[in-house]
Amino acid sequence: MWTRQRETSSMYKRLSSRDNTHTVDVDSRDYLNTTDMEENSALLQNNVAVETSNPPWGLSFPHVVVATISPFLYGYHLGVVNEPLESISRDLGFSGNALAEGLVVSTCLGGAFIGSLFSGMIADGVGRRRAFQLCALPMVIGAAVSATAKTIAGMLLGRLLVGAGMGLGPPVVSLYVTEVSPAFVRGTYGSFIQLGTCLGLMAALFVGIPVKEIAGWWRVCFWLSTIPAATLALGMVFCAESPHWLYKQGKTAEAEAEFERLLGVSHVKIAMGELSKTDRGDDMDTVKISELLYGRHFRVIFIGSTLFALQQLSGINAVFYFSSTVFKSAGVPSNLANGFIGIANLIGSIFAMVLMDRLGRKVLLLWSFFGMAISMAIQVAAASSYASGTYSLYLSVGGMLIYPQYPGSQMDAN
Repeated sequence: MWTRQRETSSMYKRLSSRDNTHTVDVDSRDYLNTTDMEENSALLQNNVAVETSNPPWGLSFPHVVVATISPFLYGYHLGVVNEPLESISRDLGFSGNALAEGLVVSTCLGGAFIGSLFSGMIADGVGRRRAFQLCALPMVIGAAVSATAKTIAGMLLGRLLVGAGMGLGPPVVSLYVTEVSPAFVRGTYGSFIQLGTCLGLMAALFVGIPVKEIAGWWRVCFWLSTIPAATLALGMVFCAESPHWLYKQGKTAEAEAEFERLLGVSHVKIAMGELSKTDRGDDMDTVKISELLYGRHFRVIFIGSTLFALQQLSGINAVFYFSSTVFKSAGVPSNLANGFIGIANLIGSIFAMVLMDRLGRKVLLLWSFFGMAISMAIQVAAASSYASGTYSLYLSVGGMLIYPQYPGSQMDAN
């Protein structure tokens, strides 16, 4: 009897101990689950905070600044022959030959056409940074060839090499700035491309001012362009590679490291997630060349290409290449007038940079092309036989100065 009672008591104790342990385990699991839920909730809140907060723009800013040296060089070489063209033709023995002068100007654009054909392939093949360096190389060599040219053939060869770098650079810089910039400043950083082009044009116009007083100054104008070109090539050694390009090459760890340099540690996972989503969408939405010509994307391609063509045909290149000739024929000192053209172009670029994200590209283009049409109408009126000498002078100079202020005249980079 006592033995049975002891066994029952022992069994009870064992059951009670087991039940008590079970109760403690349940309580522990509940506590741990509650703690995990709180930690997950806190983590979720932190993630939401990270998503809603913007990454520091200062991390990507130096990389964008170095990249915009390329459009600076583009603008510089567009305007470098404006003022010195007369001196170049005289020193190289083709003074008064309009065809030769036109070749000195247009050969650069021919080289740019060749370079642009290979820009996408090079950027995708060797990466954005090396593409910038390959862009700078012909600009250094070409500028040196032009600066030391003794004949028109040497000048044309140098301009052709420089043009190849000019054609390679703009597509790469637009791609690079888009891929390394935080979304909330991407439009502003994109405007830096146009601002760099305007600063390059201004630099070329101001550097060319002493060309009439100093013999052979046009050679210095070409030599000076090798400095920013070499700076671009060297600066890209220290800049971040595009995380988008690294990810497409299967270098995920390197892409994360570059995102950390550009956006900060807290934004890496979110940026990688968006990049992965975009990459999957690109794989699913493969576009054939035929679709660009007559398929679903034809309308977008047609509108974009037409805008590029109209922008070029509107006369902006004539303004920057031959403004000195226009002002000379109007009796205006070209040194002062070219400086005003550079300033007017810079003002228009600043307006575009401020208004682009507020008003949108379409509104700016519409008003810009309208203003450019008015400017061209003023210059046509100045050249007509109905305008007297004084009025013709004012109209010609005024129309020439008004034209570069409209952002649409140079919105091709954006």
